[in-house]
Amino acid sequence: MQTDHNKIFLRGRLAAPPSPSHSNHGVEYLMLPLAVRRLSGAEDTLHIVVSQDLLKGRSLETDSPLSVWGEVRTFNNRSGVGSRLVVSVFARELDQEPGEDENCLELTGTLCKPPILRATPLGRTICDMIVASNRRYGRADYLPCISWGSLAYRCGSMTVGSRLSLAGRLQSRTYTKEVDGQVQERTAFEISVMSLTDPEEPYIAP
Repeated sequence: MQTDHNKIFLRGRLAAPPSPSHSNHGVEYLMLPLAVRRLSGAEDTLHIVVSQDLLKGRSLETDSPLSVWGEVRTFNNRSGVGSRLVVSVFARELDQEPGEDENCLELTGTLCKPPILRATPLGRTICDMIVASNRRYGRADYLPCISWGSLAYRCGSMTVGSRLSLAGRLQSRTYTKEVDGQVQERTAFEISVMSLTDPEEPYIAP
């Protein structure tokens, strides 16, 4: 199976103290909520999964600056609580130097469901997609993506199995859902597509 390109860089501030996430093969992982401001002034709060080893010797407190290099990952939540698809960032490297907020993602993958072209109540055209990006060892991440305007029309003309390479940002969005007669506020995570590039161009690591 071909390994796809999946790379994200985030710079923001820690929104809350680290909390336990899970353990895997004897390694403990923590979840860090990272607040990243957009150019518009709105703020995304993204879930960062980091190994305990990577945090050794670091003092992380709320509002601490944090930069993250990693990849976007997904898994299916079968607990029945919260979103069915959980989207997070798996951290490979961390840095605590302050700087301007950044949210930069590059992704290569395959369209695995028919794209949905629709319009917002204000008449703006958008396209929803699910892109499968292969990891090593036969696993894949299924990433919700959204594009806007003329780019939405391009994405909407694609078919299942189309290869695509994109640049964008990972963003959070709150919505309400009624469960057993109760209205709950939930958060969805999706990739906002800024541009499409040639998926056949080889990726050269920096």
